[in-house]
Amino acid sequence: MADRIQTYAEFWPFYLREHRKPATRWFHFFGTSLGLVLAVVAAVTRNVWLVPAAVVSAYAFAWFSHFVIEKNRPATFKYPGWSFISDFRMAGLMLVGRLGPELERAGAVEPASRPALP
Repeated sequence: MADRIQTYAEFWPFYLREHRKPATRWFHFFGTSLGLVLAVVAAVTRNVWLVPAAVVSAYAFAWFSHFVIEKNRPATFKYPGWSFISDFRMAGLMLVGRLGPELERAGAVEPASRPALP
């Protein structure tokens, strides 16, 4: 299948381009964070019922943002493992304020305009 992305290095820019709109990224951030909190609480309390809640909450927010805001198909459908990793990578970069340069390198946002020289 030649149309499939072969490496994670190729996937990451694709993933970022599928998350061009800030609202999409924030829905992912919230869903990923909520899913992580629920997974930790499930582990600490040994409440197995929270595990499906963690998965559903994370994907519900992400998929909503793709279908309603971004109007594209979630990469999870075709690349579930890489998408899962990238959700955490994107959230981490958002948390530390370093996502902007990654988005620019991937062509997922317009570079900041520079004033013209006189």
